[in-house]
Amino acid sequence: MTRRMTVAEIRQKAEEMPLEEAVSWLCDIMPDYGISVAKLADTFSKRLIRLREEKERLKRMSVFEVQARGRGFVHIGGIDEAGRGPLAGPVVAACVVLPDDCFIEHLNDSKKLTGTLREKLFDIIVKEAVDYGIGITMPEEIDQINILNATKKAMIQAVSDLKRKPDYLIIDSLKLPLPIEQYPVDKGDSLSVSVAAASVIAKVTRDRWMEEAHRQYPQYGFDRHKGYGTREHMEAIRKYGLCPIHRKSFTHGLVG
Repeated sequence: MTRRMTVAEIRQKAEEMPLEEAVSWLCDIMPDYGISVAKLADTFSKRLIRLREEKERLKRMSVFEVQARGRGFVHIGGIDEAGRGPLAGPVVAACVVLPDDCFIEHLNDSKKLTGTLREKLFDIIVKEAVDYGIGITMPEEIDQINILNATKKAMIQAVSDLKRKPDYLIIDSLKLPLPIEQYPVDKGDSLSVSVAAASVIAKVTRDRWMEEAHRQYPQYGFDRHKGYGTREHMEAIRKYGLCPIHRKSFTHGLVG
């Protein structure tokens, strides 16, 4: 006589199965196990609904990539930056080339994600991407050439950092002086999977840079505000003055 599985064993087996198979299996055995497995089936069914909704959301965010591939482009890079607005630290850009039909759950504009989820997605993107590149423009150069030009320079560096030159670029709002076909998209980090992936890579890279800077200049709290003009940061500037990673062109009038 076959031993009857416990609910804990059923849950464990279901967790190890692809979600659609798990839901189907739980529904099949539900009449033999009653309410406990019915509740389990309901939980897994809700998970499946959320997964399908997430796939649809990411499908909508892949429209620009699909259109580009339909025109014959293959190596399609999404570009975004992090750090245009802070009073301190570099501006960082990333260019990410994702494979066809790439599904990275929760991928979105980095500003809409928690720090923990960004870190998790960073590792997944690095693993799944066909290619990615990073560009950084330091504070002193931002002061010399202005933030717009510094941002474009970081983006161009990110493209140059790729192992293979892309044949098409989807860029958040800007157009670059490069001999590559480009499609600027306003709020691209919310509308394109490639740009969203680039936003995560750029944001996490910059946050890590600022956390390292905090070790050298702990009095400013860079590990918390990442150089943005928070009350804590402004008070620290007034108390301690500027440090070498502050953007002087952004901090006029804050110190005597």
